[in-house]
Amino acid sequence: MILEMVASGGDRPVVTANGRSLTASDLLARAHAAAHRFRGHPAVLYLSPSHLAYPVALFGAALAGIPFIPLNYRLGERQLARLLARHPGALVLRPADLDALLSAEKDAEGGTDAPELTRGQDAVAVVLYTSGTTAEPKAALLRHRHLLAYVLNTQEFASAEEGDAALVAVPPYHVAGLMNLLTNLYSGRRLVYLSAFDAGEWLETARREQVTHALVVPTMLARIVAEVPTDDAGTPTLRSLAYGGARTPRPVVERALQIFPGTGFVNAYGLTETASSVAVLGPDDHREALAASDPGVRDRLGSVGRPLPGVEIEIRDDDGKPARAGETGLVFVRGEQISGEYGGRSALDAEGWFPTRDRGRLDADGYLFIEGRADDTIIRGGENIAPAEIEDVLVAHPGIVEAAVIGVPDPEWGQRIVAVVVGEGDPAEVRQWVKDRLRSSKTPDAIVFRAELPKTETGKLLRRTLLAELETTHA
Repeated sequence: MILEMVASGGDRPVVTANGRSLTASDLLARAHAAAHRFRGHPAVLYLSPSHLAYPVALFGAALAGIPFIPLNYRLGERQLARLLARHPGALVLRPADLDALLSAEKDAEGGTDAPELTRGQDAVAVVLYTSGTTAEPKAALLRHRHLLAYVLNTQEFASAEEGDAALVAVPPYHVAGLMNLLTNLYSGRRLVYLSAFDAGEWLETARREQVTHALVVPTMLARIVAEVPTDDAGTPTLRSLAYGGARTPRPVVERALQIFPGTGFVNAYGLTETASSVAVLGPDDHREALAASDPGVRDRLGSVGRPLPGVEIEIRDDDGKPARAGETGLVFVRGEQISGEYGGRSALDAEGWFPTRDRGRLDADGYLFIEGRADDTIIRGGENIAPAEIEDVLVAHPGIVEAAVIGVPDPEWGQRIVAVVVGEGDPAEVRQWVKDRLRSSKTPDAIVFRAELPKTETGKLLRRTLLAELETTHA
């Protein structure tokens, strides 16, 4: 169906990268040619930054009826070798191989007609490896029906205005990068790729390419905000800016709303296993929260919004029972786009609910607040403490830009609370700041200042890395 949208585009440019573009007919012809080249392989492994050939490889694999597997090209040699070993016989596409997918419009043996497809909507379309920040990466399987459900439930066919362009800076091995490709092409929006993120280049590209839509992760948004010294980023065509993938400090969001005054903001929450977003905080929600005098409404700026069409969200308490509005518990999701599958194992329960392993709460109006991973919960003196609650108070401090709260083993209390912060200030004064706003049991035992926090390329905090360091220095 998405290829049908591409086919209808004719000579209209649909993908741009590094000063080069592919028209709709170019992309379609090369995808068919790629499908013939991919025959005989069990899968296609894409091991490169974003490139003009990325959609060619993705659609070529789909036409060939084999899984497309984009890998994190930044991994070390040993980690990559282990991942490659999981897919014997797969065709590996590295940067040096990609121009060949763009140069030949037909395969010498088979022409440009698509191979006869023998696999249906239940076939595996894409395999995405989880970040592996706490353990070996897991292979999450997304079938064609999961991808199609997300696209159909969130996008209107050919709904984009003429000239619309979407700037994509997230890496191709991230679910957001994959789904941005599908949704923008289905909507009829031209894709503009950045192979590597730089805040200045991002702004320059948005202006040059007259970008109307963009997606960033929180670290990118923070750097863009820091790059703009005035109250206007100078991107008049930018109508929509989506951010997500990790917690975004509220000061960053508030500053972004200030420097992009004509832009609608979207905060998206989802996982690899859910085929991207399951909840969004839309532009109207952002504006209402920012202008609200009601604290409850203003707090929504820290939420991830409400469920998307076709998605159900349920909060369960520690006994597995549905929680009341406002109660914190484990977040479960259900819907046609939800895969929750690793290899041959499904993580869905008998009723189709997927355990996200995130803790959160739903307010009375259905807004979802994510309080962090269940594994991150600090247990101090028998009390469960969500790091996110303390982190939100810390980043509200005028001298602190970012914060990560970690539980360090303690023989008396079980765990001590250590806050690692980016910014400046007096540790005693920062502790008092938290104590004045939260009770004593949630006040960090120590404040550690750092120049930056360790994160993945997509902005997820590497808590295990911090914990290992803190266990050594604060044992």
